[in-house]
Amino acid sequence: MASDRISPPSALLLLPPPPSISFDQFKTVYERILSRVFAALLKSLNGSNRIASLDIALSLPGLQSAPCQPPTRAFGSLQRIVEHIYRLIGVVCTERNIEMEAPGGIDARVVLLDFDSVRRLKASSHEPATAECNGPIVDLKTLASSGRLWDDIFYPDNPVGQDLATAFRSCYPSKEAPGGGGPQPVAGSPQWNPGDSLVVPGEAAGSGLHHSVILGGTFDHFHIGHKLLLTATALVLQPAGTGHAGQERSITVGVTGDEMLKNKKYAQFLESWEERCRSTGNFLTSIMDFGPPERGASRIEQIYKPGPNGRAMVMKIRPEITLKLVQILDPYGPTITEEDLTALVVSRETRSGGAAVNQERAKRGWKQLDVFEVDVIHSADVSAEDVEDFASKISSTDIRRRRMELAMI
Repeated sequence: MASDRISPPSALLLLPPPPSISFDQFKTVYERILSRVFAALLKSLNGSNRIASLDIALSLPGLQSAPCQPPTRAFGSLQRIVEHIYRLIGVVCTERNIEMEAPGGIDARVVLLDFDSVRRLKASSHEPATAECNGPIVDLKTLASSGRLWDDIFYPDNPVGQDLATAFRSCYPSKEAPGGGGPQPVAGSPQWNPGDSLVVPGEAAGSGLHHSVILGGTFDHFHIGHKLLLTATALVLQPAGTGHAGQERSITVGVTGDEMLKNKKYAQFLESWEERCRSTGNFLTSIMDFGPPERGASRIEQIYKPGPNGRAMVMKIRPEITLKLVQILDPYGPTITEEDLTALVVSRETRSGGAAVNQERAKRGWKQLDVFEVDVIHSADVSAEDVEDFASKISSTDIRRRRMELAMI
């Protein structure tokens, strides 16, 4: 890592496909790799209060195959894969006492990589540029040419990792990397053979194209549970190059207004609505915008209108993709004021909210929303003595409690 950089350290980790979609297998093949990459990032922080960023690109065979397009056809397995990675990140950080999304710690973001070793010629730098694609599913060339200034790029030091790194290196402008080169191996990586048919179609509520997706939440003290929910929402959004040409696509995030949170535990340590919107928008941009650097920064528009859902932040995160962060002051938000919404994303613990929303839309004679459920990250895979610490990393309430305890010291 470059030691003289003013900006926080950043890295990319290229992960080959796992042997199977089971958390035990994810832990077996990825835990040691994540631990060593995290250690390298912490070393580069050198005890400072900066936050190191890590993009994790997990390649999956069959990701862009016809049976799995659009991604909503394979939503069940895709969100499960993302959940496994974020859960493992939580386990590793808990067991090694690493902060997540906090000063002196690591901010890890997961995207899915459309790369299959049997189609590696597709990634050749001699081919014309690929069609625009929006994350969280990206092809290898888009990832490599995104212009992100990674200090280091890591890959497992085994045959499947080396194959992925070789393909990435063929189209990566390494001379522009602050770290001074291309991918570097993670020593001591385990050996494994990637599984087949990891992405399974036919597990979701709907398999159509959704140009307008919504979810809601508090998004206080941003953590990996929020990351999973937002990534799943981005997976539901209609992919680039599908549907009608030039059709606008949007993600609406209903962010609970401050007035509704006064009775929350440790309310004095709640972040403001603006802070919660900012972290939510920054994360969605980080997993969806892999456009070339010359595009420039996203412009944020502040909206204040009378009536329900009148306060919002709106930004363009890619051409034809708009992100709307709307202040909600009731349980329904825009789901009962905007008829053209087509899909709703909820966590499994709030599934009843989806049914309530569709009941209200039915009263208005509106089309029902396709509801997509996302798994909840839980602490079953950490040791008994680490359960409380794990909860403090994935629960906004526990994060606020910890802030209160620190303030009292």
